[in-house]
Amino acid sequence: MSKNIFSDLSQSMADAAEKAGKYTALVDARRRIPASGIAIAKDTILTAGHVVEREEDIKILFGDGSETSARLAGRDPGTDLAVLKLDSASASPAEVAKTPARVGQLVLAIGRPSANGIESSFGIINRIGGPVRTGRGGMLDSYIKTDVVSYPGFSGGPLINGEGETLGINTSGFGMGGEALTIPTDVAWKIADILVKHGKIKRGYIGIRSQTVNIPGESRGQLSSEQETGLLIVGIEKDSPAEKGGLIIGDILVGVAGTAVEHHDELFSRLSGDVVGKSTPMDVLRGGKFQTINVVVGER
Repeated sequence: MSKNIFSDLSQSMADAAEKAGKYTALVDARRRIPASGIAIAKDTILTAGHVVEREEDIKILFGDGSETSARLAGRDPGTDLAVLKLDSASASPAEVAKTPARVGQLVLAIGRPSANGIESSFGIINRIGGPVRTGRGGMLDSYIKTDVVSYPGFSGGPLINGEGETLGINTSGFGMGGEALTIPTDVAWKIADILVKHGKIKRGYIGIRSQTVNIPGESRGQLSSEQETGLLIVGIEKDSPAEKGGLIIGDILVGVAGTAVEHHDELFSRLSGDVVGKSTPMDVLRGGKFQTINVVVGER
């Protein structure tokens, strides 16, 4: 390590960008400028959903100059993610960060929007939040906000740490004035796995109207987790899963499948994925007493 801290930092970030460039691909799947993608397996690319405008004859270019074609294997508009299957298993998979992202951490956004090589943008993580609804009918359990500049074609590329490891996938597809948001790897990779297997994300509903209320102190001791709020059911749709399952107005919903539910966004998140179409235990307080009622979650 030299005495020139700026030089050392500069070299380290350049090394990190070079490392990330090996798993950052050019994705040519739309009429205008190509976008970027992340190799998550030798035959699989994860990219932003809004940059994929065709399902076949998608061109993929890697840092070593090799090219292959791909097809759309799955897409989720709710989280703006898409999975592409390569015609040849030639990609170098990304290395996921060993430690979670932290506010104040220095990061690089990496893109490969042209055949001329990777591009990068330097910044800092200024917020980690979630869960949040995306405005597209989806839910992100968590997200990362940075002050990096999202240049054209950066969507679908990785946000990396100083070791060149992936912290998440960048996208400007949520209608936030072009401002990019990063979906953390634990969230994005989980969604990608479902898309590879099923081609889409199932999102459920039970057909209730509810409002957040404080749980009475005498009832909290009956719960397996420490929580102060739940969802008071104030309306139930006719012939809905909730009605068929036996939920009633006045119940306070406090958990789904053994996981606490304290507000509407958590319920929205709990009703996605594998629970759709299945009999799922709903924990409620009815008349101050804890009980579990099984409800078959419907698909929206």
